[in-house]
Amino acid sequence: MAMRAILLASLLICSLAAAAENLQVIKPAATKQALINPGMGWVHFHYSNRLWAYGGQQPAGDTLDWFPGCSTIYFRIPWCYLEPEEGKFRWDLIDSYAQPWIDSGKKIAFRVIASEDRFVYATPKWVKDAGAKGIYYRSGQKCGTDTELWDPVFDDPVFLEKLDHFLAAMAKRYNGNPNVAFVDIGSFGLWGEGHTGYSSKLNQEQTDKAVKIHIDLHKKHFPDSLLAISDDVAGASRPGMNFPITDYAFSRGVTLRDDSIMVNKAPKQWYHAGMAQQFWPTLPVILEHGHYDWLVNKGTWDPALLERSVEEYHASYMSLHGWPEAHLKENRAAIDKVNLRLGYRLELREVRLPKTVKLDAPFAIETTWANVGVAPCYCGGNVTFTLKNQKGKIAWVLCDQTLDVKSLAPAEPGKAKEVKHTTSCRAGIVTPIPTINEGVILRMKEQKTYPPFGDNVPTLKPGTYAVYVSVGKADGTPVVALPLSGDDGRRRYKIGEIEVK
Repeated sequence: MAMRAILLASLLICSLAAAAENLQVIKPAATKQALINPGMGWVHFHYSNRLWAYGGQQPAGDTLDWFPGCSTIYFRIPWCYLEPEEGKFRWDLIDSYAQPWIDSGKKIAFRVIASEDRFVYATPKWVKDAGAKGIYYRSGQKCGTDTELWDPVFDDPVFLEKLDHFLAAMAKRYNGNPNVAFVDIGSFGLWGEGHTGYSSKLNQEQTDKAVKIHIDLHKKHFPDSLLAISDDVAGASRPGMNFPITDYAFSRGVTLRDDSIMVNKAPKQWYHAGMAQQFWPTLPVILEHGHYDWLVNKGTWDPALLERSVEEYHASYMSLHGWPEAHLKENRAAIDKVNLRLGYRLELREVRLPKTVKLDAPFAIETTWANVGVAPCYCGGNVTFTLKNQKGKIAWVLCDQTLDVKSLAPAEPGKAKEVKHTTSCRAGIVTPIPTINEGVILRMKEQKTYPPFGDNVPTLKPGTYAVYVSVGKADGTPVVALPLSGDDGRRRYKIGEIEVK
């Protein structure tokens, strides 16, 4: 009995030693590269209420690939430009600039506004002429009809009917469109920011009533798109975490954006980081700082506060609200730091991979992951290992659906929690060859086309294969860029080699 125990122990030790000898431990080095990924990134304001700012100086087709981490082009545009006559649309104002970004794999986003202080009718004049009620005002004061600016009554039935028709036409193009990152609910308040303190001066009760209608109207037409609403609908400078109207927006799956980062000096550089805590665990938060040149001139711009805002809001998107060349030139260090934290950033810390495996035999790949960003990977994704042959062709794909990277939690800088995971794999399969004519078998053997395993057919030839890791769809299609070297150009990253025997 004792001899048998000694023998079993010896066999176990030998087995463990053999397993250890066959194991390769790989610790990929994380790069500091800015990543273009779904649901995150810098947002370039091509139109910022005016058609000439801020994309007006960019060459045709420029998708800001030179601005690290810029993933989205944003069109903040008055309704009057897109529907100058009822039922006649100028989508070319968007398509002409959106298509180069879409061609390069980037996204587009929108805010169509109904109130503006630079010209009289942001809502098309034909809406007023059709009977929509409104007020004329100047410098935030209600005035007579001989003044400059017109604000619609935001819950007026005629205004809502015409807006409903416009949103229906817009939704035919963009609802559920995979090229669209998000759509702002921008049809209420000055510049679509959700406040009327400079214009029609609605109180909070009137604001909440009207905004709820606008949320429901957008959800009606854009049920399959990410919608966002400005924090200012709850009061531009009211601090706090929960307000009835933003709670309602959250209940409808509408995310939050803060349009006023650094508009005021510290310690009032923003008001609603607390409000964002309800949203960011499940929805991507969008930040917009004030017009960059304006903030610099008034002395409220601070690159350190830019970085801090990303941390406090757990932001996934950050605005590029100014001329992009100056923005990058004057803030490169802060932009690089933001790119290491904005949204999610999935690091592969370690891989434990067998050196050799047997064809059609089970083996395991152990990995260690961490999310070093400030937000979850909301889109989720599965880890896939791809084997490529000596010619660089895909030979086998092993997708693990037991780990969704959405579960990798964000944390404070340097405190990301490591998650270890084991992927169960098999490379290839051997199946019996069907019974065929003996003469055919002899001819196949002469031509050396008969399977070398006798009467078995392998689907993967023995040999040495490069191993690539990726994160994406359950069918193995890569989606998420990782901070790794060895990219094959399709978001697969070489991590080592394995021999199939």
